[in-house]
Parts: sequence; structure tokens; C-alpha cells
Amino acid sequence: MSQTVREKIKARMSEFGIEPKRSLGQNFLVSDSVVEKIIKGAQLDKYKQVVEIGPGLGALTDHLIDSKKDLTLFELDKKFSEYWRNRGQNLIEGDALKYPWEEYSWSKGPSVLISNLPYQISSRVVVELSIMASSFDRMVLMFQKEVAQRLMAEPGTPDYGLLTVVAQVYWDVYLLLEAGSVDFLPKPNVASRVVVFTRKDNINKDLCTKDFLNFVKSAFVNRRKKLLPKLQAYQDKAQLLKTFEGLGFDEGVRAEKLSPRQFIELYLSIKK
Repeated sequence: MSQTVREKIKARMSEFGIEPKRSLGQNFLVSDSVVEKIIKGAQLDKYKQVVEIGPGLGALTDHLIDSKKDLTLFELDKKFSEYWRNRGQNLIEGDALKYPWEEYSWSKGPSVLISNLPYQISSRVVVELSIMASSFDRMVLMFQKEVAQRLMAEPGTPDYGLLTVVAQVYWDVYLLLEAGSVDFLPKPNVASRVVVFTRKDNINKDLCTKDFLNFVKSAFVNRRKKLLPKLQAYQDKAQLLKTFEGLGFDEGVRAEKLSPRQFIELYLSIKK
């Protein structure tokens, strides 16, 4: 009888004397059904390059190795890094948020990122990889439930904000599955969701900049306040009023009411 994911992870923890580090957000995935759905949702057959951030003890990694793809692992924990190096894997030890992703070999072919992300870095990973002109073609990522809700929120709802706009400007986003505390070891105190991101085609290069990100950030500062006064660093009030009128925006509109598409239209109009 084949070993379950839970049995495999427990055996590796025992063998290497590994205890999860809460400071690193380590909650090991131990559910066979969740692992199976994530691997299926990754659609590995469509991609040449596969990256996993935080392989840990390999609930997902073993399947990625079996896929025979060009696999790169990012791991911050030294003990885990040593384990995967000893298994002959291409591993980059360090913080994925500090990696110069613009130098990654994007030209090798279509790429997919898979990760049971540490919750404290999940939002930053999405933002950093979204605004890059060259980025992954697909991402299958685990999030705390509340973060997943923000990624998929609708304009005018309490969860709608900067993360929503950034995600939906660059990606088609959908929910793959929900995971409960029983699917992890140790059990986290929060519910989780796996979200799939598929990179949109023909993204305007003017949107792949920190300037666009800062524009959206400015819009959501004091989100209950009107949008127009917060954008006067980009245009004077008279010109902004003309821009708003041309786009059919009420001058009293708030950022939370604009869709991602309307943010694009507003930014590009101001840039002209």
C-alpha cells in the first residue's frame, strides 16, 4: 500500500528532526486530495519551467520532480535546503522576495509557479510578480482565506482594494479549492484557499511599472475619501476633472468603486 502524504511528511520530520517554524509560517500540507487538486490545477503538461517557493518537506515537490520538468526550488530554511540539494534538485536558498526575478530565465519557455506560500509573504509575492513585464504564465498559490477573498473581490465590497486591482489587472483569477486546518500539520488557526492565476495577454507595457503600482496605492490611501484630490500629484484639478468627465467618472467617485479596467483607463489617460 502506497504511503499517504501525511505519513510521508511525518516520516521526514522524524528522520531529520524537523519541527515546523511558526516564525517562517511553516504549516506542512498533508492532504492527498488537496495535493492532487493543486497538481492537476497547475496543468504541468502546458509548461516547460516549474518553480516552487517553499518546498518544505515535499508534499507538492515529489509530484513536481516526477513531472520531469525544468524545476527550480526556492527555500529559506537551511535544513530543508540541504535536504533538496542532497536529492539533486536545482535549489536557490534565500528569500524569494529578494530574488532578482527580472534575471530569471523566462526565455526558456512557458512557466508556472506553485506554492503553499507562507502567509506573511503571500500578498507581496503576488504584487511583485504581477507588475513585471516578464513573469509567470500561471501561478497556483495557497493563501489565507481572507487574502483569497481580497484577490477575488468585486468593486464596492469591503474586501476590494489594492491587492484586488493589482491581481485582476494582470491575471485571470479563480478559486481552485478550499483547505481546512485538518489538511495541514500543525493545524493553522485560519482557513486556506488555493487560487489560480493565468497571465493576461497583451498587457500594456506602461502598466508593468512601479509607477502604476504607486498610482493604485495612492488611490486607496484613506479609501473612504474621494479619489480626485488624491491624484493631484499626477494632474492638476482642472485637468483631472476633464479626465474624469472623459471617462464618465463622477468627480466624487472613490477608488473602491472603480473596476480594475477603469483603473487602467484612468492611469493611461493621465499618462497621455
